[in-house]
Amino acid sequence: MDKLAQLNNPELIEKFLIPWSIKIVAALAIFVIGRWIARWLTNLTRKVMTKSNMDAMLVNFLGNIVYTVLLLVVVMAALDQLGIQTTSLLAVFGAAGLAIGLALKDSLGNFSSGVMLILFRPFKVGDFIEAGGVMGVVEEVRMFATVMRTGDNREIIVPNSQIYGGTITNYSARDTRRVDMVFGIGYDDDIGKAKKVLEGLLAADERILKDPAPVIAVGELGDSSVNILVRPWVKSGDYWGVYWDMMEKVKLAFDENGISIPYPHQEVYMHNVA
Repeated sequence: MDKLAQLNNPELIEKFLIPWSIKIVAALAIFVIGRWIARWLTNLTRKVMTKSNMDAMLVNFLGNIVYTVLLLVVVMAALDQLGIQTTSLLAVFGAAGLAIGLALKDSLGNFSSGVMLILFRPFKVGDFIEAGGVMGVVEEVRMFATVMRTGDNREIIVPNSQIYGGTITNYSARDTRRVDMVFGIGYDDDIGKAKKVLEGLLAADERILKDPAPVIAVGELGDSSVNILVRPWVKSGDYWGVYWDMMEKVKLAFDENGISIPYPHQEVYMHNVA
């Protein structure tokens, strides 16, 4: 009964309950409205950067940083409304941040690597790259990881430190690529005839560029075949289409012209012992 009496005390309600209720409501309002404003400002920033023809990867990365900073400001404002001293809180956050930084040094390394990827831009969104042990199309560079899409439509998230700290192969960086192929023929076959067949196939494919001119040359006298190098140049987007088509066309053309393609085989001799 004494506790109920205290709660019903008008002086207690006037001095404590009402002011704190107002502070809590105000803090919640600041947080909700502030978060909405932070999102609006972030979207506005991204639109401005996009209209300025900035790279999509840079737009997403900076947008994430802007939203994080704005949200931190909103949280500090809400805490200040509750009467919490933000200056002392910042000191506590600083000390805690040092401890957390030591514990999360890998995450900080991923963040710094992400910043370096944005600054030096070895690739952009939409490029097909090989990095961090993964091959795929870059979809987004986040604060701590890069999102890639593989050829079979799998999403792979690779830590930024693995990408920046290793070798990056960007297959989309140049407009053209060279298709390297090797076709083996038998030692009894006519090399000149085989080269003419290959030249005809390259000339008939409109995707193969005239400049630089394709290279057709004997590259190796192997153990069981004469290996002919075929190296045409194509647009980067036509690479795999030309490669797969040439594999089939060369086999069919060699069969039609009586040119053999050696393959490993063994001969077994049986001897009868009396």
